[in-house]
Amino acid sequence: MNDATVLRWFLAVAEIGAFGRAARDLSISRHRLSAAIRDLEAEVGERVFVTDESGTHLTSAGEALSAHARAVVADDDERRRAEPAPAPVPALRIGFVPGVTVTKWTRIWADRFPGTPLTVEVIEEPDQLTALREGRVDMCFVREPADRDGLHAVPLYAEVAVVVVPKDHPVAAYDAVTLADLDDESMQDRGDDVAVTLEMVAAGVGPVVLPHSLARLHARKDLVYRPVTDAPPTQVFLAWPIENGEDDTDPRQEFLGIVRGRSEHSSRAAAERRTGATPATRPTRRKSAAPARKTPPRPTSRRKRAR
Repeated sequence: MNDATVLRWFLAVAEIGAFGRAARDLSISRHRLSAAIRDLEAEVGERVFVTDESGTHLTSAGEALSAHARAVVADDDERRRAEPAPAPVPALRIGFVPGVTVTKWTRIWADRFPGTPLTVEVIEEPDQLTALREGRVDMCFVREPADRDGLHAVPLYAEVAVVVVPKDHPVAAYDAVTLADLDDESMQDRGDDVAVTLEMVAAGVGPVVLPHSLARLHARKDLVYRPVTDAPPTQVFLAWPIENGEDDTDPRQEFLGIVRGRSEHSSRAAAERRTGATPATRPTRRKSAAPARKTPPRPTSRRKRAR
């Protein structure tokens, strides 16, 4: 009779004098508590509780068992005190630049690895590589990192370029434009603060070309955006520092697998564990980040008006 947990439950019922209240105090269901006591009685060979109008009381067999139960629980408490406290599980820290949506991946992580916390943090684009190299985050969704020295950088998808103009601007009348259509415009650089840049666009200073996700993130009623069909797309990467001793048990590899759509028990994941493939050698499947509506055919000029 050395199951300390069941004996703790037994003592709780004996002290409280009611199964329902004891179950609530123990944070278990009454059904589970009753089943455990029935199993205990089967082992003892006699009933240990009797219930009458005044409550639940120990039988003579229960009285005899209580002394043994207290000794077992005391020994278990002593053993627990002697054991070192378990080390806290470190969280996997994920950064992402504005415009990247991580909700789907964090939800899958929580379902697949509930014992490993995951935290997310918005990292402004100018700080994306600094946050990685200084250890502020473990991985980061970044845009077009020019300096990838010392980093894994796995390409994920391309963002379509759009031009943002005031709602009453002539460009707003078209489904899409080309860079040549913008030659006569006083274009702005994106700058570090997109919200400020768009305020300048609204004030008539000049249009700006942005990745589609940023234009959507900062959408305003007084501004519209249109695809620029021949502007180079912006690539989004998942990046993290290259370190010694990396293996497929690294939680970063698990998160990369989730982002790339790998199922929990996929044969591909098992094959990668066997071959020891690294992120740099694994093929990358890209997916377009095009706007949700169907992109119109590339216009030959801006004269083709939207319907």
